[in-house]
Amino acid sequence: MKQKVYQALIELTNGRWSSLAIQRFAKSSWSRKIIPSYIRTYGIQMQEVSQSIDSFPSLHDFFIRKIDTQYRPITKGRSVVSSPVDAKVESMGTITSTGTFVVKEKSYSVAELLGNVEQSFQYVGGTYFVFYLSPADYHRIHSPVDGQVRNQVTLGKKSYPVNQAGLSYGKVPISGNYRQVTHLVCSNLKSCAVISVGAMFVNSIHITNSSSDWKKGEEIGYFTFGSTVVLLFPEDAFQADSALKPGNRVRVGEKIGNML
Repeated sequence: MKQKVYQALIELTNGRWSSLAIQRFAKSSWSRKIIPSYIRTYGIQMQEVSQSIDSFPSLHDFFIRKIDTQYRPITKGRSVVSSPVDAKVESMGTITSTGTFVVKEKSYSVAELLGNVEQSFQYVGGTYFVFYLSPADYHRIHSPVDGQVRNQVTLGKKSYPVNQAGLSYGKVPISGNYRQVTHLVCSNLKSCAVISVGAMFVNSIHITNSSSDWKKGEEIGYFTFGSTVVLLFPEDAFQADSALKPGNRVRVGEKIGNML
């Protein structure tokens, strides 16, 4: 019953006009007045931010703030895969023989996530990561590997919450939301997929790197609101760090595993 009520309420409020209203406020000069309380509420470490509070013209600009690179060193090593975002590891594990993975006891199809059945076959038996970015997190996305972009596609038209309630009671927010999928050929000549998933109300995923040659740790884009990044690796192509578990916090540049 809770799930049906939640989904009905989201459908009623998650529309074009509500999205525009939120975007307009966040980008208005009025919104800058709540930046100090936003910082206090979420305990944001301002020493990491490369600008002073007064220099941000709006809450939106603060939300997509950059961080001084000295606070996000990239783990070196040709085979090392680093975290693409500051986030919570919401879920991680092995993709099943039927091409599915689980988040909050909900099963997701890799084929639906990628929007391509044939491409999904290569990830059967492989590894997946789901990273959740809260409103407090740094919202820029970085490449987890050195790799050549094989192709990029944009899928979905609407976005639903990817927070704890959304993942528990929503329909299939990860594979159903607006998302951008990038397929890479990595240094071990095997593939991986980087999927940026939009959040509720806004489908704002901005790509800032148009290069076909991604370097580990370089910025590739940012989210306008809290969201999710999914990584997929084929079987026998990647080994996750044994110390990394669901629920752990990671930061950009930290090692999450090795390419094999």
